[in-house]
Amino acid sequence: MITRTVSKDPRTTRGDLVNDLQRAGTKVTKATISNTLRRQGLKSCSARRIPLLKPVHVQARLKFAREHLDDPEEDWENVISSDETKIELFGKNLTRRVWRRKNAELHPKNTIPTVKHGGGNIMLWGCFSAKGPGRLIRVKERMNGAMYREILSDNLLPSARALKMKRGWVFQHDNDPKHTARATKEWLRKKHFKVLEWPSQSPDLYPIENLWRELKVCVAQRQPQHITALEEICMEDWAKIPATMKSA
Repeated sequence: MITRTVSKDPRTTRGDLVNDLQRAGTKVTKATISNTLRRQGLKSCSARRIPLLKPVHVQARLKFAREHLDDPEEDWENVISSDETKIELFGKNLTRRVWRRKNAELHPKNTIPTVKHGGGNIMLWGCFSAKGPGRLIRVKERMNGAMYREILSDNLLPSARALKMKRGWVFQHDNDPKHTARATKEWLRKKHFKVLEWPSQSPDLYPIENLWRELKVCVAQRQPQHITALEEICMEDWAKIPATMKSA
């Protein structure tokens, strides 16, 4: 019954199972339930967060996957991806264990500083390819379409040259309204950029998301104390991430 119940509804809790079995006349503990499910190869894990997909999104993702299923690796090595992300000050502190004596839990060496509401944040734009990182810049104002096009003009082409991208390289960005605006599309067309068509609601397919996650973990481990340090650490750690990490 236990295995059948959780197979039908994986969100069933151990407490739910204890209550269901008690109503059926069987008394068990949560530990017994855990052991029983573990013997069946089932363990409790955090549910993964994934995009909420409508049928049209599913079809677009499937179409994209089929169209690129047999693309040679060399084609993907000729793609530059760009994106924006927000990095919080104190916002990604990792849980860390410390060796300490009794009643020393508040000693500065044994604590991780936190502040209300995250302590501030910075917005970054960056790009990368399989050959390594392109430029990373801080966006200090609210980004609109005009600013986005200026960022691409000032940073994307220099990044492509620095990375020694092959002729005919492909640009990839997501479907943010600033990216898909008519003026942006026209600007890209006039610059003769070849843009990779990208399915909506597909951050899990977007390779730069892995890079942002890696950057945020590295920054959190260094625990910057103010915004200036946060920006400096982001720039330093971005430059340190190897090309193999970005193409993973």
